[in-house]
Amino acid sequence: MHIVCLDLESVLIPEIWVTIANITNIEELYLTTRDVANYEVLMNKRLEVLRRYNLKLEDLLKIIETIRPLNGALPFLEWLRHNFPTIILTDSFSEFVKPLAKKLKYPTFFSNFLEIDKQGYINNYIIRLQNGKERTVKTLKTLRFETIAIGDSYNDIEMLKEADIGILFNPSKTICENFPDLPVVDNYMGLKQLIKKWTLSSNK
Repeated sequence: MHIVCLDLESVLIPEIWVTIANITNIEELYLTTRDVANYEVLMNKRLEVLRRYNLKLEDLLKIIETIRPLNGALPFLEWLRHNFPTIILTDSFSEFVKPLAKKLKYPTFFSNFLEIDKQGYINNYIIRLQNGKERTVKTLKTLRFETIAIGDSYNDIEMLKEADIGILFNPSKTICENFPDLPVVDNYMGLKQLIKKWTLSSNK
């Protein structure tokens, strides 16, 4: 039986932190996991910037509420969920994901968590499971699922390598150059075709 695990940001929705950067005009928040390989360094920098600019969780949620799925993402996700068990594995946070869930018709999310202080500031972030994307795929394989993984960033690479088939979706040029062994697709139709081709061949 096949199962699909896919990233959220830049695969189904625009990058959350880039959207926040666009609205707030804070240049430092434009950096994402497409640019910085070390997630801890990236997140610590983000929390420092939020404090410096006096931004609380409620301020971020007002911006996140404006995010819409990427063009074609919702029909693609509906097709996936109709044909396969599907899990969205994201290094984002449940507090950020909650406003987006309805827009994606409530798929299954595995995410991290935020620690909020009494004033409403983000005090810290809590990783649900270290290397959670890779370890989720590895566990699903022990349950005898054939795994398909889709992602775009450095923090997706280990998941993609662990899966029976890992697909880079519209990644940066640098990521393509660094991981030439992974297939690259830049549109949802191409993703559907590759998934159909692989699942048909693996069923023979």
